[in-house]
Amino acid sequence: MTLPDSAAPRLASRMADIEPFHVVDLITRAKALEAQGRTIVNMVVGEPDEPVAAPIAEAGIRAIQSGHVHYTPGLGTTALRQAIARWYATNYEVAVPRDRVCVMPGSSGALLMTMGVLLSPGDEVLMADPSYPCNRHFVRAMEGRAVCIPVGAETDYQLTAELVARHWTPRTRAVMLATPSNPTGTVIPFEELRAIHAVVRARGATLIVDEIYHGLTYGERDRTVLGFADDIFVINSFSKYFGMTGWRLGWVVAPDAYVPAIEKLAQNLFISASDIAQQAAMAAFDPESLKVHEQRRDAFRAQRDFLLPRLRDLGFDIPVEPRGAFYIYANCERFTDDSYAFCLDVLDRAGVAIAPGLDFGTHRCKQHVRFSYPKPIPVLAEGVARLEKYLKAL
Repeated sequence: MTLPDSAAPRLASRMADIEPFHVVDLITRAKALEAQGRTIVNMVVGEPDEPVAAPIAEAGIRAIQSGHVHYTPGLGTTALRQAIARWYATNYEVAVPRDRVCVMPGSSGALLMTMGVLLSPGDEVLMADPSYPCNRHFVRAMEGRAVCIPVGAETDYQLTAELVARHWTPRTRAVMLATPSNPTGTVIPFEELRAIHAVVRARGATLIVDEIYHGLTYGERDRTVLGFADDIFVINSFSKYFGMTGWRLGWVVAPDAYVPAIEKLAQNLFISASDIAQQAAMAAFDPESLKVHEQRRDAFRAQRDFLLPRLRDLGFDIPVEPRGAFYIYANCERFTDDSYAFCLDVLDRAGVAIAPGLDFGTHRCKQHVRFSYPKPIPVLAEGVARLEKYLKAL
């Protein structure tokens, strides 16, 4: 009698559609090289390089020392939800009711809850290709189908109202936008956002807008889509502008009718976001913290302004200037027809870590790489010097 192979897992079918972060291979390889004594210029990880602002860290320490760290309500503490609502009033001059603010374990938790309350099996979500890879996986995890629409420099790597209308099907349930975006750093013009919303609303579907890089735009004032509509799911995070990546805290401002469903799903899937992180995040809005955040935003802009022309001088084709976030999405086909192999070779031979386009979609992914630039300019300069030497040897 032959027994079944108990070592072979029977994975859920959705797992075949959920890809790993390919950049993790590069990070693992980079750490191995560092263990051998090599220095690596890391322009691959999408997070601020500086530690969290001191008032936030101190508030977190006080929370731990107080001993008052517990489960919180599923949508977050009343104090933090109110603080976020005040942030919309002071920063955007937009009134957002506290009860629509749902605090989640990171913007990832916010996106997962959003997809969970919106999607039934087979429902489609339109999004740009390239875009943040987890977005399509959140859709698949909730048994939906991500429809990734190829975009290029002609639309600043963003969806437009015309593209949304052209790719609409009877199964379209939602449209997902990110402005500023990862990996391109581009921003959707506000009037185009209005136009996209009009297309989506007219067809009885829902618009989801990722605003997690708000606060990190250069040369223009952030404007939230909540300023013109209250039927949009708006995602934000304490990770980027507020620099709290490891604290895993974000939020979604949801339409009123969906808030009870989000609360019910959150209670069942993770109970609540971290109480320590929520208590610490209250200090993110303090004047002293905001001064730090603004100084760092200015530094990111200077780092972009340093790196962008130098990459172009090296031969990378970057037709659109990134106006937000801290990424540069660069065409590398002058050097390779396989950006993943190129990134591995650059890491091994030059000691520079960058992300392959493969992580962000399939549209011309082999011709693109992403540079993450929230690093001190001397570090970026060293990376450019290493890249120049490497490219001359090709």
